[in-house]
Amino acid sequence: MPEPRDPATAPAAVHVADLAAFVQASPTSYHAAAEGARRLAAAGWTQQDEAEAWDASPGGHYLVRDGALVAWRVPAGAGPLTPFRVVGSHTDSPTFRLKPSPDLSAYGWHQLGWEIYGGPLLNSWLDRELGLAGRLVLRDGSTPLMRTGPVVRIPQLAIHLDRGIGENGLKLDRQHHTAPVWGVGTAGPGVLDHVAALVGARAADVEAFDLFAFDTATPSVFGPAGEFFASARLDNLASVHASLTALLAAGESDEIAVLAAFDHEELGSESRTGASGPLLADVLVRTGAALGAGTDEQHRAWARSFCVSSDAGHAVHPNYPERHDPANRPLLNGGPLLKINANQRYASEGVGMARWRAACRTAGVGVQTFVSNNAMPCGSTIGPLTATRLGLAVVDVGIPTLSMHSARELTGSRDPHDLARALTAFWSE
Repeated sequence: MPEPRDPATAPAAVHVADLAAFVQASPTSYHAAAEGARRLAAAGWTQQDEAEAWDASPGGHYLVRDGALVAWRVPAGAGPLTPFRVVGSHTDSPTFRLKPSPDLSAYGWHQLGWEIYGGPLLNSWLDRELGLAGRLVLRDGSTPLMRTGPVVRIPQLAIHLDRGIGENGLKLDRQHHTAPVWGVGTAGPGVLDHVAALVGARAADVEAFDLFAFDTATPSVFGPAGEFFASARLDNLASVHASLTALLAAGESDEIAVLAAFDHEELGSESRTGASGPLLADVLVRTGAALGAGTDEQHRAWARSFCVSSDAGHAVHPNYPERHDPANRPLLNGGPLLKINANQRYASEGVGMARWRAACRTAGVGVQTFVSNNAMPCGSTIGPLTATRLGLAVVDVGIPTLSMHSARELTGSRDPHDLARALTAFWSE
């Protein structure tokens, strides 16, 4: 008689544990790109220097541009007309970014000044132990990545001092009510003294910095059957990790497999590392050119190429069902989402939808559809941007989540693995 299977070693549990490790290694987009690159290098992939001649030899290649990562695998026998099979995601998440003169003092407290990055649920960041992470630009030209432990907190006003909060709701002034406490009492080291020391430097050595807040709480699987997974930055590190896992697991096909993990999606993607920038086009054009493609051949290859845009989506909220479409109500652990919007906030159309359904069928996972309630505005993704900029056929997909843009988001413990399985099938077909 076979031994009972240990739930902790089931494939979905192993995947979600590795996702938790990936999230913890990736407090910022810079760290996420670096961690993805580390994993690719460990698997034998070759780093491409953008300032050097392009390498389109058979095998795996990758590049890091600031907080973005692109990886591609060239099959044996690839030529100028070989199409591309792309999975796009993004490495950034809503948070706070440290201002240029960050040290503040008021009423005996030491605080930090920071800007709001993207659209976080501000209340979810209150009363959490937060760290700082990102990169420093030193006088010697180096750009070390760094992270602290828990060092700041945004304290909420006690209910005794705001008796009307129960009736009026919590209202936070984005400038005055989100400054964290850094210290108290006599003057201590400034924040740059602290972060510079972590990389063996002095504050005077720091010419510039890109530093962000992150929640230091560890990800957690919970629930009576371990069915839930809570973590920071699931939007969209869950897709980055799933696509990276799938790329390394997928069998080689006749097409060039491409992973594109962009930065700055939460800000609109208009940057040198965002989906509206040149990054993906640079990789496709230079790879095609290295394989001997001229302009006409490149466009012929792109016309036969396809992109999956993978980003977090909404599960039906049991406390707010009226905010959702009455006939399309995704649940956690019900299978990856197929995201549809008539106004092209998502790029999914019939042919792409059918292709995604086929990949999920091959992987043996379910498919759920998401469409917005007509009375609710619909968010968007890198999908329409990629379709517009490059003319690629695109389908928008993702995993169902609750508490999107919270400091701590929620999905099903099987959802990330199901997404990775579907993406593996997409790259292997």
